[in-house]
Amino acid sequence: MEVMGDNYAKIVQGNLKRLYGNFPENLARALPAERDKDSFLFHAFGEKCELGPGGIFLGQVQQTGVIGILISLYALHAGTEPSMLEPLKAFKDFPNSMPYAGAFVTHAQQILVPHVERIEKTKERIMANLSGRNAPTGVEGDFSFIVYPLPKIALCYIFYEADDDFLASVTCLYSNNALSFLPIDALADVGEYTSRKILDLMD
Repeated sequence: MEVMGDNYAKIVQGNLKRLYGNFPENLARALPAERDKDSFLFHAFGEKCELGPGGIFLGQVQQTGVIGILISLYALHAGTEPSMLEPLKAFKDFPNSMPYAGAFVTHAQQILVPHVERIEKTKERIMANLSGRNAPTGVEGDFSFIVYPLPKIALCYIFYEADDDFLASVTCLYSNNALSFLPIDALADVGEYTSRKILDLMD
């Protein structure tokens, strides 16, 4: 595991080296973020994020794992194109998503299914933490909400509670042009790590 962690840290630093080696002057607008000298401040995965040439920090904790990789990739891919929420898109409807679709269902949707009732009770806290808001008009389900794990990537979670005829279920949809800001495998990981964050926020 330590070797894997070292490899992740190297990937984060490699991505930051690429970013700062060919530095986009419009990065603050692209993320979007507040610029502080060579660092950029924005909200990511429910926490204050500082991205700079020396590393990526959420709060005071340096991100040398998957979250760090996702944020560094987002910085590399986030052009000035605005985020477009609707029409919402299922992960499987993005190009080249098939190799990751099964894992996405398991790690982004099914891990939430046993907790639907508790999520409903804490949904206001979840939305407040993850820059969220109510889902658009017309979204079905017993309850639903939008969250933003990264500034230009929205996830819409739709929850169905268990009843006499059906088991509980969870659907996670993406903002329409989310693929403009991350590669498809990283987009799948954003779903997984946002769902993990939702579980953390219930405690």
